[in-house]
Amino acid sequence: MAPFFVIKIKPIMSSLHANNNKRKQKSLTSFFTSSAKKKEKKDDEGRENLTTEEPKHTLEKGESTVKENAAVVVVQGGELESLFTEKTWLEFFAENEFQKSYFKQLSAFLSNEFKTQKVFPPKEHVFRCFNTLPIDKVKVVILGQDPYHNYNQAMGLCFSVNKGIQTPGSLLNMYKELKSDLNCRIPTHGDLSKWQSQGILMLNTSLTVRAHSANSHSKKGWEQFTDKAIEELAKARKNIVFLLWGKNAQDKEKLIKRSGREHLVLKSAHPSGLSAHRGFFGNKHFSQTNAYLKKNMIEPIDWQIESATYR
Repeated sequence: MAPFFVIKIKPIMSSLHANNNKRKQKSLTSFFTSSAKKKEKKDDEGRENLTTEEPKHTLEKGESTVKENAAVVVVQGGELESLFTEKTWLEFFAENEFQKSYFKQLSAFLSNEFKTQKVFPPKEHVFRCFNTLPIDKVKVVILGQDPYHNYNQAMGLCFSVNKGIQTPGSLLNMYKELKSDLNCRIPTHGDLSKWQSQGILMLNTSLTVRAHSANSHSKKGWEQFTDKAIEELAKARKNIVFLLWGKNAQDKEKLIKRSGREHLVLKSAHPSGLSAHRGFFGNKHFSQTNAYLKKNMIEPIDWQIESATYR
């Protein structure tokens, strides 16, 4: 049996949801305790990727607080980097979701998937969108559907890909709309970490996917989990901008309205090549987002993604 490590950090009561009777929970680690990482072999079968080796992750602005915000957890093997660590989200999910049957079934499913299949994103990035952004820092929510399913693309933030990877079509169309709307230059990479560090929750409705198999982890429990995240955020905060692109994202509007809190919901077609010309181009969602934030005395988003070169 692998050794157990107990990491203790003084518990911090969430300012958003104080509860004096927290239930004990098992850590979400059944599928995060695995063997040493393996480098992927190169695959010449027409992938869009420019490299098949796992890029080393460098902490972005805002990520340095992840360990500081950790709650008390018991981890087999000590793989803390692969766990939920941001205290405000952790407190909510530990109290409300981790013990539910759907979540236990999801954990069992993923445990088998990680053992028998290639799964994206890497384990340490599955909860990246939560671990790098506390509930009280969220200004904007962008909803995606499924992580990218080719090698080295998915990085735990919807629509975003690692530097050195070809920019996917949907993201390229987002860049085009940004240029039209705010005169932003179009970068030659697709890493959107800068947006997350400014308070944009970049959430996929499914947080994992099997390699080369789109939607392979849908209907397994992730949707229920991420729906709870959206609903909790909408209830806990106000004046958040929700960008809902495409029907799947727009189906989540009911979760936002159910909160009864004041938010801005912007809807349009999805930025994919199949639908961008049917209402995404020209939606001006980026400038509308900043206008709303300014109106509510919230720092606007700097949407420009810096790049060594531009298109």
